[in-house]
Amino acid sequence: MNNPHRFRENKVRGIVMSILLFLSGCMIPLVMFAIVVWGLLNHVDIFDAFVDGAKDGMLTVYKILPTLIGLMVGIGILRESGGLSALARIVSPLAGLFHFPGELVSLVIVKMFSSSAATSLLLDVYKQFGTDSYLGVLASVLMSCSETIFYTVSVYFVTAKVAKTRFTIPGGLLATLAGIVASVLLVKV
Repeated sequence: MNNPHRFRENKVRGIVMSILLFLSGCMIPLVMFAIVVWGLLNHVDIFDAFVDGAKDGMLTVYKILPTLIGLMVGIGILRESGGLSALARIVSPLAGLFHFPGELVSLVIVKMFSSSAATSLLLDVYKQFGTDSYLGVLASVLMSCSETIFYTVSVYFVTAKVAKTRFTIPGGLLATLAGIVASVLLVKV
């Protein structure tokens, strides 16, 4: 038997979801339109500003490209050589003391360097354990609760010509540790 109250709830949810999907589809064109209107109202040559911004963006890409290539090659070599697996095996007993699954140690390590490489490892976790398993859910939450520390520091500090990172890396590592702890606690609850 169908419950009429539940039917109405589902219909309202469907309508709300349709409205949200419509708004999300309109958001980028609305923002673009707002920028153009703002530029016209402030007498800004929009096309020249766009070209200058694109030129600056290309120069930034040119400056950080060697760093990006170095990071990607390094992660690829580490992963394909088995070094990442060996490092994960070394760290796994320590992680086990804190009730962190050893299968996700390599994901956490790689995420600090490259989000795309970590996504590849995440897909491996999904294939091996399933998306709805404890490890699959924990891996998903870990990906959201951590940052690509070394990638971010290298790219942004190279671009800004900052030579001394000071407390950036220790702070990033501490924030990643807090994200790992929060992920484990959130998924266990």
